[in-house]
Amino acid sequence: MIKDTFQGKKILLGVTGCIAAYKSGFIVRELTKRGAEVRVVLTPSAVEFIAPLTLSSLSHNDVVVNTFPVNQKNGTDLSTWHIDYALWADLMLIAPATINTIAKISYGFADNALTTLVTALRSPLVIAPAADVDMYNNPINKENLLKLEKLGHHIIYPESGELASGLSGEGRLADVNKILDTVELILSGYKKDLSGKKILVSAGPTYEDIDPVRFIGNRSSGKMGYAIAKSAYLRGADVTLVSGPSSQNFYPEIKMMKVRSASGMEQVIKKEIEKNDLLIMSAAVSDFRPVKAASNKIKKEKGIMELKMSLNPDILSSIKAKKTKVIGFALETENEIKNAKKKLSDKNLDMIVLNSPGKESGFEVDTNRVTIIRKDGKSIKLPLLSKFQSANKILSEAKKILE
Repeated sequence: MIKDTFQGKKILLGVTGCIAAYKSGFIVRELTKRGAEVRVVLTPSAVEFIAPLTLSSLSHNDVVVNTFPVNQKNGTDLSTWHIDYALWADLMLIAPATINTIAKISYGFADNALTTLVTALRSPLVIAPAADVDMYNNPINKENLLKLEKLGHHIIYPESGELASGLSGEGRLADVNKILDTVELILSGYKKDLSGKKILVSAGPTYEDIDPVRFIGNRSSGKMGYAIAKSAYLRGADVTLVSGPSSQNFYPEIKMMKVRSASGMEQVIKKEIEKNDLLIMSAAVSDFRPVKAASNKIKKEKGIMELKMSLNPDILSSIKAKKTKVIGFALETENEIKNAKKKLSDKNLDMIVLNSPGKESGFEVDTNRVTIIRKDGKSIKLPLLSKFQSANKILSEAKKILE
């Protein structure tokens, strides 16, 4: 059992007044479920959208709305609560953040409980804006966001889509999973150290058709490759993801290219590779395919059939990368290091990642146990980690070969 990054972390959640405030309940629930202690601070207008009692119940802590008590006739025990909270936190997240609160923070206003707390904060501040399209695209708001970013704060930019007004465009609060991934990344000490890099990632299985109904494939879910693609994006890279059939979610900012077969993946990889600085070939490409796929469903009344197979193209061997660095993956069940090093050499890779399958690692699980083998032969054996954390360890090593 691995320790979750959020386990024991102290998170302040600020919520401001817009329709997306209802999503703060999901954020609190996920953070607490993963072991974080969460304290919530609302702006007065946020109370119009979500009840403090809801967030108090989810966080198991009192919720702060007002800087001062409503009635001091019976005394108060609040004292300098904003200083206590500011010193307590490992990180503060404001989600959603309205353009009003963004403007206040950018100019140092401290006119409510939330903005007062921000001025005293010592930990990282993460801001996830949400607004209608014209409000979000207002030049003053854009200038304020850039100013906050230059000051060292982290902005989780909103996504495009249908908005509460009925309009469509930029301004929708980023997906909750992306917000949590960003917070985890920051708590883990990673930065946007891949800015300016273009990374091509392959992920998932490939399926080889037997007939219009049946196919052969493997157990890959795509979780590892998708984790690499998302982590690379969060660290500033321009990411293209080439994916076989997979139900994994991805960020809308990642360029997605879906394929089905090994030959389809090979075609896309060859077309895209020279546009990128790095290829991370984490897909579990099928080694074999039927010699000929039937055009109609094969009836069982014909009895047990003999399925003749041929080799699929070896994508890593077939690509000819001039400038692009290439990282391969190997899943081995015996002589693991020896076989992985042979693949590293035979395919002229810049690095290889060895997967060690087991109950807690490999296919269809959220954790992985990998060994990173560099071109100089040095091995870095990682403990059991979440695939998100494994992805970031891999990317940190990949960054070295890009320098």
